Amino acid sequence: MKKGLMLLILCLLILACGNTREDKQTFILQGAWTLRHVKYPMDDVEHDYSLEGNGTFCQLYDLDSMLYICKLATIPSGLLITPTVKRQVTLLDKGGGEYFYMEDDDPRPLTIHSDTAITIQRNGVLYTWVRADSIYQEWGTEIRDIIAKDLNNEDNKDRNNYVLSEKERQQEKTLQRHGYIFAFFIVIALLITQYIISKRKAMRQLQLQLHQIQEVQENRPQAVRQAAKSVEDTFFASDDYAALQKRMTNGQVMKEEEWRQVERHLKAIYPGFTTQLRSLYPVSELEYHVCLLIKLRIAPKDIANILSRDVSTISTVRSRLYKKVYGKKGGAKEWDDFILAM
Repeated sequence: MKKGLMLLILCLLILACGNTREDKQTFILQGAWTLRHVKYPMDDVEHDYSLEGNGTFCQLYDLDSMLYICKLATIPSGLLITPTVKRQVTLLDKGGGEYFYMEDDDPRPLTIHSDTAITIQRNGVLYTWVRADSIYQEWGTEIRDIIAKDLNNEDNKDRNNYVLSEKERQQEKTLQRHGYIFAFFIVIALLITQYIISKRKAMRQLQLQLHQIQEVQENRPQAVRQAAKSVEDTFFASDDYAALQKRMTNGQVMKEEEWRQVERHLKAIYPGFTTQLRSLYPVSELEYHVCLLIKLRIAPKDIANILSRDVSTISTVRSRLYKKVYGKKGGAKEWDDFILAM
């Protein structure tokens, strides 16, 4: 019985300690606070402050270690700021909800009324401050930077007034947005220009290759031409070509090994043809096979059967290749003539 009672008491104590730890929250000063009320107990005098009219004071805490103080008032164009002082602060938790507040090693009692209201005592005078989350979220960074810059300026002997204007901020955001848009279009223009230059360079290179191919063909010695013509005629009169043509005419789909055999035949008859073809333009597999069959004198309708395509598709491929290589419109027959002349 005694053991059970002791165990029950121990559990209750653990629960009580746990609840205490859960309920206890560390108070945080970070943010903006505006002076709302000042009380002079000895003279029984009190004053209320607000942002309107003559304004009030604002304390901006940065990570509970740095304090920026300024005079703050609302004016038609925004907020009027007069930097006052910057100090080091320390907030010590004495326990039991009591805190000890120090500004530059000057100790001051601090009373927490709620998360949004505190009272700091200084020389017997009670200063009540309230959180100003809207000001901190909207202007906190600007207020801190203005105070820090103004107070760090050793040449500045007088207090300056600064205005934070929502209209000016919107104008600045608009200008910044326009700057981003302008920069975006500049980048796009540069990319387009680079693309055009690259295309022109590639086209000039292609034209040079075409000119070289044509020049080689025109300057080929007669003996070389006759030898090439003899090899060509021999192949087209051979049993191998007859068998190949018969297979193609029947519209049988060619296997990968058969395509390699076609390439070997072409390389033997027209050395350099496949290399020149691929160097002109990065052709697809379909385009490459169409060109090989054109070079072998296979009719367009048979090419369509072999590649399982419509005749119109084969015609489109040939016309498209001519436009890609020459940079201008041309017919399928013109591309055939070019392939046969290579």
